[in-house]
Amino acid sequence: QLQLVESGGGLVQAGGSLRLSCVASGRTFSSYVMGWFRQAPGKEREFVTAITWSGGSTYYADSVKGRFTISRDNAKNTVYLQMNSLKSEDTAVYYCAADAHARASYYYTQSRSYSYWGQGTQVTVSS
Repeated sequence: QLQLVESGGGLVQAGGSLRLSCVASGRTFSSYVMGWFRQAPGKEREFVTAITWSGGSTYYADSVKGRFTISRDNAKNTVYLQMNSLKSEDTAVYYCAADAHARASYYYTQSRSYSYWGQGTQVTVSS
């Protein structure tokens, strides 16, 4: 089993920044593609971004391109989500997730591809 624990959420004003972290334990972190998803109240969980094993490839939802950056430190078993220029519509619970399989890039944007999930961290952006 791979355990994932997110942190770094909080309340921030529109235009501000936050950095989320997700620490993994239990298995070899570098064997997993890591993704971030978010879920706002009353909405379905949606893809935010993903990063491949060595960080060589990254994928972003159009809504966050140019504002959010995903990165990983395999030595620290940690994946990060740097969020800049935050908007009220970024308000959601943010989840990190892990996928052990090599797939076509489309599938990394799909929540059903991920086997392991963290408990989530709340991000609230006030306007």
